[in-house]
Amino acid sequence: MQITITAKIQIKPTEEQIALLNETVSAYKQGSNHVSGIVFETKNLNQISLHKLTYENLRTQYDLRSQMAQSVMKTVIAKYKTNKSNGHDWSLVTFKKPEYDLVWNRDYSLSKGLFSLNTLKGRVKVPFETKGMEPYFDGGWSFGTAKLVNKHGKWFLHIPVTKEVEVTSDLDFKQVVGIDLGINFVATTYDSQGHTTFFNGRPIKHRRAKYKHLRKQLQMKQTPSSRKRLKAVGSRENRWMTDVNHTISKALVNRYGSRTLFVVEDLTGIRNATEKVKVNDRYVSVSWSFLQFRQMLAYKAVMNGAKIVAVSPKYTSQTCPKCGHTEKTNRNKKKHIFCCKTCTYTSNDDRIGAMNLQRKGIEYIVEVTKGA
Repeated sequence: MQITITAKIQIKPTEEQIALLNETVSAYKQGSNHVSGIVFETKNLNQISLHKLTYENLRTQYDLRSQMAQSVMKTVIAKYKTNKSNGHDWSLVTFKKPEYDLVWNRDYSLSKGLFSLNTLKGRVKVPFETKGMEPYFDGGWSFGTAKLVNKHGKWFLHIPVTKEVEVTSDLDFKQVVGIDLGINFVATTYDSQGHTTFFNGRPIKHRRAKYKHLRKQLQMKQTPSSRKRLKAVGSRENRWMTDVNHTISKALVNRYGSRTLFVVEDLTGIRNATEKVKVNDRYVSVSWSFLQFRQMLAYKAVMNGAKIVAVSPKYTSQTCPKCGHTEKTNRNKKKHIFCCKTCTYTSNDDRIGAMNLQRKGIEYIVEVTKGA
């Protein structure tokens, strides 16, 4: 199967090259907003039609090169289609960030250890940071359309890289690991050997509480500087959350290795389900990026000869893994304790969830074996 991930590679342009890149991303942004205005008025998402309406202006008014003009149209069309597929009302899309989409082997390429980037004034050859990026340049990955991004004075290429990997057969697993995701413990695992591992979430919960408090203070000020600060704090928290998810998913894959079936809950609709929690707890329950964690674990698992499967979370926190008795009162949410009303088996409620997910993973393999 093919897996695609985004490699964020820092490039190191000279001062002269930075001026060219700034000029290019500025023109690209202005061109994108020009095309967006036309799309908004006409509701035309056909690139051939848009070419007739916008190409000459993009070339003459914004000095965009031919391929850049085509990329601008694709960028704008893709954004409107994404909004539509996400169920948003038809509204004007505004491009604010200094970014530029580059087509592989047209707008950018790689030669002799340098990236060659297309600008308004021709190509520039730029070195890049290789540390930690070596696997993407071993010849096994193919590059897609990159995004040139300027963040905090540093320049990056966000490149989608694709690789063919061999998928582990459903009949060839050596162990099954259930993973329960939560708040007090970000992840709790239970494996085929009966071992439980807890990834402590309390320091994370504490830090998120600090972010929440800071957000509230900034929101109350309602000044331009506070709004700017609020946006910066949000970006910092998102980067930190992403790093936490990367760290834990990597630790899980390294711990259990190849031929492992990871079993997680299918959390589709988690936002609707958690709307029932108290307002004060909603930020913690709803906003953690469980889907991002699952996506990270999925591609890391495949790259390491393992696999992830999502199963229904129904009754995983209410079912006794020893006798099978299912009852809502088995679990004490406040004390995070599970105690079976029938056989009195007692344990941490997150551990119970991981145990039941591990059992569902075994059932999954049994069903696959029957159908083989």
